[in-house]
Amino acid sequence: MTKNRSGYSAAVIGAGPMGLAAAYELAKRGVKVTLFERDDRIGGMSAHLDFAGTRLERYYHFVCAPDHCTFAYLREFGLEDRLRWRDTHMGFYCDGRLYDWGHPGGLLKFPGLSLLEKVRYGLHVLRAKSITDWRPYDAIGATDWLRRWIGPHAFDVLWRPLFHYKFYELADSLSAAWLGTRIKRVALSRRNLFQERLGYIEGGSELLLSRIAARLQQLGGRVELSTGVEAVISVAHAEARRVVGVRVGGVERRFDAVVSTIPLPYLVPLIPELPDDEKARIAAIRNVGVVCVLLKLKRPFTRNFWMNINDPRIEIPGLIEYSNLNPLDGSVVIYAPFYMPQTHPKYRRSAQAFIDETVAALQTIRPDFAASDVIAATASRYDYAQTVCTTGFYERLPSMQSAIRGLFLADTSHYYPEDRSISESLRLGTRLAELTGAALRS
Repeated sequence: MTKNRSGYSAAVIGAGPMGLAAAYELAKRGVKVTLFERDDRIGGMSAHLDFAGTRLERYYHFVCAPDHCTFAYLREFGLEDRLRWRDTHMGFYCDGRLYDWGHPGGLLKFPGLSLLEKVRYGLHVLRAKSITDWRPYDAIGATDWLRRWIGPHAFDVLWRPLFHYKFYELADSLSAAWLGTRIKRVALSRRNLFQERLGYIEGGSELLLSRIAARLQQLGGRVELSTGVEAVISVAHAEARRVVGVRVGGVERRFDAVVSTIPLPYLVPLIPELPDDEKARIAAIRNVGVVCVLLKLKRPFTRNFWMNINDPRIEIPGLIEYSNLNPLDGSVVIYAPFYMPQTHPKYRRSAQAFIDETVAALQTIRPDFAASDVIAATASRYDYAQTVCTTGFYERLPSMQSAIRGLFLADTSHYYPEDRSISESLRLGTRLAELTGAALRS
């Protein structure tokens, strides 16, 4: 494939999966692309770290059966044989006891709900699994939707802690469309009614992302790490402004288009000329942050990949024993995500405080667990981990094509109503490339 067939150039900001896909797809269209990343590695929230001898993502990811964009990219790069599927288990720790969960048998044996509530819960999952158009649910509150289907008591037992310890005072503002797609994604990944089945990429998502970056460079693109964009430069042009480049390291560099895939609140200060209505739309979107604790243990903690928690002594919505999905190098690895608004008093605590709270939670769940069972511990913090997708969110989203000509923008809020996943990032990156390529040709 020849380089820069189109004669156009584009800057892409952010080398997460979305930015990598946008840059790569533009390069395939003959655009000369430079990808800027302020971190010292590609990947964004999918970036890996060396953790006590094990190569791991800073924030956990997994593959579900509906993740078609991931499958397409794996095929394109000859990596289909690195996708692994595994039967997984789910647990529910409720009021001091760990229950099997995620299948009809576990639901029927659970003593915390009446038979009628169990039937209503099952019917709700089946209903969510069957929905193909989520737009009507955009106007419905998620918590109201759940209460109507499963009843207020079942909601308090099964869902209230998950909402509270992720969104706190924002919990009742979420849309049913946002919640329903999450239920559906996992439900469609089941091997059968009784068995959940999830996937992972052997070698981690960085295997795929590094292949995309390498192919981008083969096509003439550049990847500049540890290079933050300081400003997006635009000039007045006819009835609208248009971008002419970016400023990096105090130097203005010329580009015909700029594509931003970083969290939108980070973009606004970079381009003061952004129209007021676009700024207002971005400012109206709330996000919660996450401090994600990562532990390596001497021995398995449970057999579960995922454990939901409803216990007044534990302020974590769940634990992910990732090594029960991906066997890695034989290590036992647990993620404990502490989601909350950045304004919450706990959020700016030290990483060690979150690690200590996680270890205490594990000791509560299993009294035989000791702090000495922890081989290594770390924590990563990300301020824009989860968009608060409120009712009416479709109308609130800013357009991915700015009123400033040549500027294109998206972040995880544009997944809506779909779940956060690498697959959705790849899909949106491709869409950004389509929009940018079409604009450059027009």
